Amino acid sequence: MKARGSSSIESAVVLPRAHVAILQGFIGSLMMLVGSIGAGWIANGSPMIRHWLVISLRTEGWGVTMSTVLLTVGAMLLTRSWLRLGQRLKDWGEGSLRSVVAAVAAWSAPMMFAVPIYSRDVYAYTGQGRLVLEGQDPYSTGISSLSNWFSLGADPAWAEAKTPYGPYFLWLARLVVSVTGAQPDYSVLLFRVLAGVGVVLCVIYVPKLAELHGVSGARALWIAVANPLFLISFVASAHNDGLMVGLAVAGVYAAASGRHLLGILLVTASIGIKPITILLLPFLGLMWAGPGASLLRRFLFWGATAGISLAVLFLSGIPYGLGMGWTWAILDPTPGYTGYSPSGLIGQQVEWLANGLGLPGRDIASTLRSGLKLLSIVVVLVLMFRGSYPLLVRRLALAFAAVVMFAPIIQPWYVLWFIPFLAVTGIRNDWQIKSLYVVITFFVVFGAQDQLFVWSFVELNVSASSLASVITLAFTVYLLVIDPHTRKLLVEGKPQTWLQGRNKATLP
Repeated sequence: MKARGSSSIESAVVLPRAHVAILQGFIGSLMMLVGSIGAGWIANGSPMIRHWLVISLRTEGWGVTMSTVLLTVGAMLLTRSWLRLGQRLKDWGEGSLRSVVAAVAAWSAPMMFAVPIYSRDVYAYTGQGRLVLEGQDPYSTGISSLSNWFSLGADPAWAEAKTPYGPYFLWLARLVVSVTGAQPDYSVLLFRVLAGVGVVLCVIYVPKLAELHGVSGARALWIAVANPLFLISFVASAHNDGLMVGLAVAGVYAAASGRHLLGILLVTASIGIKPITILLLPFLGLMWAGPGASLLRRFLFWGATAGISLAVLFLSGIPYGLGMGWTWAILDPTPGYTGYSPSGLIGQQVEWLANGLGLPGRDIASTLRSGLKLLSIVVVLVLMFRGSYPLLVRRLALAFAAVVMFAPIIQPWYVLWFIPFLAVTGIRNDWQIKSLYVVITFFVVFGAQDQLFVWSFVELNVSASSLASVITLAFTVYLLVIDPHTRKLLVEGKPQTWLQGRNKATLP
């Protein structure tokens, strides 16, 4: 895992053939910016909600409809631009990295100023910062204990929920609230800047980590960072996962290039944002132990890695009396399941079948979901003990993927936790990249119709959610069937040939 040096790609200009895709994506992002004003999440306490333009877009039928169309079409146009950028840069030669960086910058810029879309978790961050600022324990107290908490824009689901984040993020949330006075719009902007720092870290270190594995840094960056789900989730939605992932990628790169202590500290900082990245520590310990390490040596370095990280986190819990309260997020995960997770989907079918046979379907489905969580732990343990040293980052990626994919709850941005590590170790241009296309497009489509804010008193001929569903479905069909470029990504050949069977020349 030795660095191969800086690439000449860095000094190259943006490739001309990438300009069209970058411009189209920028237009899509601008459409999302405008659409977010009428269909995004604005806090009740925001001065924006009293602006005449915002009032028109959010209370008039034409305004809500136009905003929904702009937001949804913009998201789908951005998806197409990402796919086309990959096609235009398919050789991934000199200048391609600069082109991908330019795309990330251009597509992110409008989202920096958009109303939060696809999620409103960012408003809960303000409440958690207020809890720390007012001397309350966010690991045992929900934001409903705050005066006027509902005006901050947080989802009521956060009212009694314990904070699932690490001490460093709570430090940052406290700092944001102390600077903004909990003003929701300025708070969102600062949280978005923090998430943007994570995006920048990924832009810097994803190509570097890819080069260590002999993988095109430009292609890895295009897969991991330029994809629309990444930019929407970590810029437009301002999820703190962006900073978590950025620090994790930087830490793994440092460890893989021989700076093990720095790598442990960076990953520890990532854990301090969101504890899920504690999963990376065993693999950093293996990197530190070195190739061919005996079982005893591996255990010693696992212990040293865990000891350093947990000692730093223990000391970090002393300010503001946070302690080790973040550990609950690992030991006591959120109950329930999402219907589109493999665990949730399979569990639903098993429950339905069991109920039809007169068996306790709910209990059987719950046992199945618990079994899948245990299976993910088994996968992690196998990957810790088995596999070659040069494939450590790949093993880390697969372990992370197993924990996410076997969990009963999968939020759209959860898949972004492990995609960067798969990208830097190589995603083949076959079923692997096609699976990624499907996953990214599915979650972009899902969020576009699921996370729309519309006042209940607004009269619409067609509901905003239904309108968004029709648009995303039509655009997806266009990408798969009609568009002469993107339809080649999943299915070869022209639509009229798909039902004709094999070409006669191939018959015996």
